[in-house]
Amino acid sequence: MTDHPALTHVGGAVRERVSADEWALREDLAAAYRLVARYGWDDLIFTHLSARVPGPEHHFLINPYGLLFEEVTASSLVKVDLAGNKVMDSPYEINPAGFTIHSAIHAAREDAQCVIHVHTTEGVAVSAQKGGVLPISQQSIFVLSSLGYHDYEGVALNEDEKPRLVADLGSNKFFMLRNHGLLTVGRSVADAFVSMYIFQKTCEIQLKAQAGGGELIPIDPRILAGAKAQAKAVTRGAGNALAWPALLRKLDHSDSGYRS
Repeated sequence: MTDHPALTHVGGAVRERVSADEWALREDLAAAYRLVARYGWDDLIFTHLSARVPGPEHHFLINPYGLLFEEVTASSLVKVDLAGNKVMDSPYEINPAGFTIHSAIHAAREDAQCVIHVHTTEGVAVSAQKGGVLPISQQSIFVLSSLGYHDYEGVALNEDEKPRLVADLGSNKFFMLRNHGLLTVGRSVADAFVSMYIFQKTCEIQLKAQAGGGELIPIDPRILAGAKAQAKAVTRGAGNALAWPALLRKLDHSDSGYRS
């Protein structure tokens, strides 16, 4: 694809001003934005993916508000502090609603290196169901092993909501925002992205199973209890990072512009 012309002047100047570790993180996060678009999880210019910048400061990267996810590049990502102030010059602004949710989680969870939030049709649909995620698929057992819920309080602009968001998330990896969408937390971009893939697939399967009209077969609770150990065995202890290089290769075949 051809990148937005407004991005051309940002380019190399950013790479020269950041560390090698930050640039690698920028590439991973930009790739995740484009993969979200490729899988159809984006919602025009809305929703967000953020990642904490390496170092002692609580700075993180988030998307430039107004660009489609398929236009996001490593250079265009905006670096902000926990107060929402830009800590590096950028021609772009950020979405205040995205900042409220992501800054709350980054501030409260040291392990929240990456936070991904989407408004997929399937995710919102399941979030509106009283029963939430049901234990009816292999994918669901991994989600249910680390899942929190947060009731809808309107568009996320209220600072007072932050403590309740953080309390409802707890130490969980998967987070369902009622009537709103899905969120995942990870120790890396790879971790958060593959978790979101599993979360989204869980919702898709649930809706299709419910649409079939037959009686659903729940998974044995004893299997649910062992889901964390099973996930570790399936990925040979490498976690979600096992799939990430393959996803990057897939993206690079047709859309390597995210690296600019």
